[in-house]
Amino acid sequence: MGNIYNKFVKRLLDFFFALIFIVALSPLLAVLASMVSAKLGKPALFRQERPGKGGKPFILYKFRSMSDRAGPDGQPLPDEERLTGFGRKLRSSSLDELPELINILRGDMSFVGPRPLLMQYLPRYSPHQARRHEVRQGLTGYAQVHGRNAITWQEKFDYDVWYVDHLSFRVDAGIVFRTLAAVLRRDGVSAEGDATMPEFMGNGGEMED
Repeated sequence: MGNIYNKFVKRLLDFFFALIFIVALSPLLAVLASMVSAKLGKPALFRQERPGKGGKPFILYKFRSMSDRAGPDGQPLPDEERLTGFGRKLRSSSLDELPELINILRGDMSFVGPRPLLMQYLPRYSPHQARRHEVRQGLTGYAQVHGRNAITWQEKFDYDVWYVDHLSFRVDAGIVFRTLAAVLRRDGVSAEGDATMPEFMGNGGEMED
């Protein structure tokens, strides 16, 4: 991956387009923030620590898509019970992801790369799977255009590592165009039987490359 695109051009393009989109979409972002606050409560933004390049943590920004509903014990209800109709529409349209433009502008993320998952997954990865953190995490990625949340964890990680090994401007451009098509079709937003994706619990006896 030691070429000029990977080292310099990719980051410049990320910064330039993130800045343009934030300015151009600022009216939409303001409307969405107001709608989320009205329907799901404040704050409108969901903030969570996620691992970035090299596993270094950063704060991910998204629009909230779930309510704060809790059970009698005070613990939050399962995701599928807190995900409202409005939240499902927000997710299926991918509009909940727009605040991640801030992460791209800051350099936490890229437009294209493996999706940033949860901090608790880091020790559960095999050495092969952990290679997904050799690059910046992305708003979209190679796994997302091959099924998003409707594929298995193993398939997702294999696609992520393939991307790390083949990162180039041509690959990134292809992923961007295929992502736009997938968003319009609203493909693969959820895994079957889950509001999003079941928790990754580890590999057991997975073979390593």
